[in-house]
Amino acid sequence: MHKNETNILLFDGVCNLCISIVNFTIKKDTKGKFKFAALQSESGQALLNKFGLSTKDFNSFIFISGDKYFIKSSAVLHVLKELGIVWILFYIFIVIPRPIRDFMYSIIAKTRYTIFGKQNTCFIPSPDIKRKFVD
Repeated sequence: MHKNETNILLFDGVCNLCISIVNFTIKKDTKGKFKFAALQSESGQALLNKFGLSTKDFNSFIFISGDKYFIKSSAVLHVLKELGIVWILFYIFIVIPRPIRDFMYSIIAKTRYTIFGKQNTCFIPSPDIKRKFVD
């Protein structure tokens, strides 16, 4: 990541699994590399529009780094790569062809509400982590 690039992770703001992953990323992001926005939020919708992505399909994490974006399994692997230390080791899975990785990702994405549940309203960050979210 170049110093002038912003890393933004867009996530499903009502998905318990997604919110847990965001909380994990915030905890492990000791260098403050990431900002976050729910896909359903005004900022999330604006970023989706900017990159020509669907503003209604919330079945994927989207990782934006500068002027590039990554979706599904590629987004997850790029986030882990940016977290460094031990987490960068998972980036080796990038060698698995994307269709295979995304197939596995899609199975989890389709069952995430059933397995992990969902919120009735979109995630609202607590005051102590609000600065990590895109306004």
